This record gives sequence, C-alpha cells and structure tokens, in this order.
Amino acid sequence: MRRAFLLIAAFAALSWLVAPDLAFARAGSSSSSAGASMGSRGSRTFSAPAPTNTAPSSATPMQNSLTPAPAAGAPGYGAPRSGLMGGVMGGLLGGLLLGSLFHGGFGFFGLFGLLIRIALVVVVVRFLWRWFTRRAQPAFAGPNLFAPGGPGPMQGGGPAQPPLAILPADFAAFEQLLQAVQAAWSNHDVAALRGMTTPEMASYFAEQLAEQVSRGVRNMVSAVKLEQGDLSEAWTEGGREYATVAMRFSMIDVTVDGAGRVVDGDGVSRTQATEIWTFLRAPGGRWLLSAIQQTR
Repeated sequence: MRRAFLLIAAFAALSWLVAPDLAFARAGSSSSSAGASMGSRGSRTFSAPAPTNTAPSSATPMQNSLTPAPAAGAPGYGAPRSGLMGGVMGGLLGGLLLGSLFHGGFGFFGLFGLLIRIALVVVVVRFLWRWFTRRAQPAFAGPNLFAPGGPGPMQGGGPAQPPLAILPADFAAFEQLLQAVQAAWSNHDVAALRGMTTPEMASYFAEQLAEQVSRGVRNMVSAVKLEQGDLSEAWTEGGREYATVAMRFSMIDVTVDGAGRVVDGDGVSRTQATEIWTFLRAPGGRWLLSAIQQTR
C-alpha cells in the first residue's frame, strides 16, 4: 500500500510538471469542450499561422472547428507536434518509473530522486523541442505593434492565394473587436457576440456562457488593453478576405459567483494573455472574428 501511494504521488507530481498552461477565463479560453483553439481559417484552418514578434512560438492546433480536417499528406495538413513530444517524454518518464520499481522501489529518498529526474527530463525535452521547432519555423512575419504591412508567408501546400494588404484602419478594427468581444462576453450578451463573430464562433461562445450559467458563475473581463500586436498572415480565398493577427493584451479578469463574490482571479491586478485571432470579411465589408488560437 505504501508503494502504491508513493506511485500515485509520483504520477500526480508528473501531471503537475508536464501539464500545459491553460487559462480558464476570458472569451475563447474556457476549460469547456468549446474552449482553447477554435474556429476556422478557411483553407489554412489546420496550418500553423506564421510566427511573429508578438507570438514567436507556434499556436496550438484547432481543437474545435467545423472545417473538415484534411487527410494526412493533403494540402493544408498540419501534423500534430504535441503527439511526438508526448511520446518521447512519455517513454522517458515511463522508463524512469519502471526502473525505480524494479530496482528496490521508491522509498522516500528514492521518490524524491525520481521527481528530480522527472523534472530534469521535462526541462531537457521541452528545451530541445522548442529549439527544433524554432529552427523549423519561418522568419518573423509582419511588422510589430500593429503597424501596417504585408502578409506572412503562405502556410501549407495548397495553391497560391492572393495576398491582402492590411491597412491601419483594419488594425484599429481588430483592436476594437478584441475589446468589444470581451465586453459582450462579460455581459453574457450573446446577441452582441453574434454581430461580431461568425456563426461558428458565436456557437462556441454560447456554449461556454451556458456552462458558466450551469455552474452558477460569471467570468468578467474588463479594462482590456492591447499591449502589442502584429500581423501573421493575410490572404483572400473563396470571395472572402482573411487576416490572422497575434495580440498580447492585459485585462482585469475575475470569476464571481451568484452573490458577486470573487471565486477566481484578482479584481485589482492585471493579467496578460497572448492569442492569435483570425478575422474574415466580404470584400469591402466589416471584419468578423472567425477563430481564436492559444499560443504554446
């Protein structure tokens, strides 16, 4: 029983060490099945957006999208990277656990040593993975601080798509949508969200808000300020115009219960988030939010 308890404790520590950083608040990052990376980016839905100064690391793949995923090897297919990393790390950590069991068990100091080795493996594997992925990524795309500029390089192997010039007025619209979407989210204003997003994104937001109602809580995001943003890529396809931008923004982010008591977050300190938002519009029309992707 003692050995089983120590094994469970080791797995709990392991889960804490390798768990991804998730934010369970603000629009688009709920812990529900409709949260995290969601939406559609046309033919580039399952291709990684070009990295930028604001978001130099890769975006997490789409976890919820109405766009059918392409078959492996097809244009636009993006092989999942986290699976390989998970396999490598899982094999190394599994070997450590089994080795400890077959060589005298854990013991208190044995368990402590095992956790130290697990931490070292996690650090080394994450460092090597980030190093390899950075080498595989193209150069930074787009200017910094939402300055106007051309689109990033084409991602995926599909046919060439006409580039799209993004003007200062477009960047201003993106910033306004960032603030307006968060405000409507905080007010549980589904009608307002429908007017600023695609029907697909509106459905995800509605599901997240319904989850809050079911749990008897409300997430409230206020004082949203864009700290930095730049263009990842912009293109036209199928009679629509797309723009993917990276945005780092700060906010007051709290979750309250039915009595207005804060159950998560801080009503005074500002928090920061970096996300990749994709917008679409008909030529000459207004921009709508069509996807949100979290950064690694």
